[in-house]
Amino acid sequence: MGKITKVLIANRGEIALRIIRSCKDLNIPTVAVFSTADKNSSHVAFSDEAICIGPPSARESYLKIPAILTAAEISGANAIHPGYGFLAENAEFAKICQESNIVFIGPSSDIIGLMGNKSNARARMLKAGVSIVPGSSGNIEDELELKKIVKKIGYPIIIKASSGGGGKGMRVVKNEKDLLKNFKMAQSEAKNAFNDKSVYVEKYIEEPHHIEVQLLGDKHGNMIHLGERDCSLQRKHQKMIEESPSPILNDEKRKKIIAEAVRGAKAIGYDSAGTMEFIVDKNLNYYFMEMNTRIQVEHTVSEMRSGIDLVAKQIQFADDKKLNLQQKDVTLNGHAIEVRINAEDPLENFLPSPGKIKNMHLPGGFGIRVDTFIFPNYVISPYYDSMIAKLIVYGETRSMAINRLNRALDEFWIDGIKTNIFFLKELVNTIEFKKGNYNTHFIEEFISKR
Repeated sequence: MGKITKVLIANRGEIALRIIRSCKDLNIPTVAVFSTADKNSSHVAFSDEAICIGPPSARESYLKIPAILTAAEISGANAIHPGYGFLAENAEFAKICQESNIVFIGPSSDIIGLMGNKSNARARMLKAGVSIVPGSSGNIEDELELKKIVKKIGYPIIIKASSGGGGKGMRVVKNEKDLLKNFKMAQSEAKNAFNDKSVYVEKYIEEPHHIEVQLLGDKHGNMIHLGERDCSLQRKHQKMIEESPSPILNDEKRKKIIAEAVRGAKAIGYDSAGTMEFIVDKNLNYYFMEMNTRIQVEHTVSEMRSGIDLVAKQIQFADDKKLNLQQKDVTLNGHAIEVRINAEDPLENFLPSPGKIKNMHLPGGFGIRVDTFIFPNYVISPYYDSMIAKLIVYGETRSMAINRLNRALDEFWIDGIKTNIFFLKELVNTIEFKKGNYNTHFIEEFISKR
């Protein structure tokens, strides 16, 4: 056994249960933390210990660093896995863990801080020789500088918050008359969402695809990739369907994007699981967008193709263990697709649908994986993200994966609340999806035509 003897999971829902499973596979005891709203959740039931850290509000529980650290101290946990969301990319939290002699299962606070600021990340990737979208070299400080940059790169442009994500502080501008208004609005949104009004400017890529490369690096300088994922099916910048490999990339472009992703990660000494994100235009020109310094919701897609437990690798790297694989040892087989099952009503503008699950049936069979924390009589809380399950399918070919996804969606039903299952079924049966002919705007366009 290494220095990690007990892991506290600073998260909830399916990712908390996912982490618990990998810890059990590694024979490491676990501690769940939970809000009062989550006292009956699966991650509480299946962990070795569980500690309540506050009321339902995430700010008073899952985002409350002192409560989480106190739980670690009480339980004797000497490592913390943040999952995704909440504190996963909080550099200050990672730093406090380190100062408290607690292993943070993820990259160093310095790396999280560097790549968490998108303008600084752009500058660092440019220095590493990674292709970036034409735009400002850093934060835009005033209107004069803004106009100078825009004149150089031309319209349309996109103004983005330097901190955070999820579409907040993000404005597309197509002409000069809307420039200053949107600049000020982006700054205001960024300040409200992230307490940082800093923004930067990029050329806006029309008809874009969102491609990310899964990376694994240890603390000894070793790094491999597990191929790319296409995450272009999004609604309001929130991913709904992800697949691997991307249906739009040819072998030449795939190799080039992956090579740049590995080069960029090596340049910053990345030492955990993470993803390099690229935006790809209709001509297959690609540009670095950002890096996610955590496990991704859609990591399951890469696991299905590679047979590698990414969460287990994260834990082992945090425990100073070496990557026991070389790139030549990695075989990426077949095709995998993930869809996110949300408690929401697509017929009412995707309004969240909390409530009690009366009954349910999960799909099964060859090539099917369901990651979820729900069960009959479980009450979906209104306090957190609406995602309640992930359905992942594998097939030897993309067409087989789509067939299997259709079967699984037919078998997947939940009674008592509204879900997006029927909407996902409609999406994957469009001609555009079946042909791989979609981009990040496709879902919005699909909704407008329904």
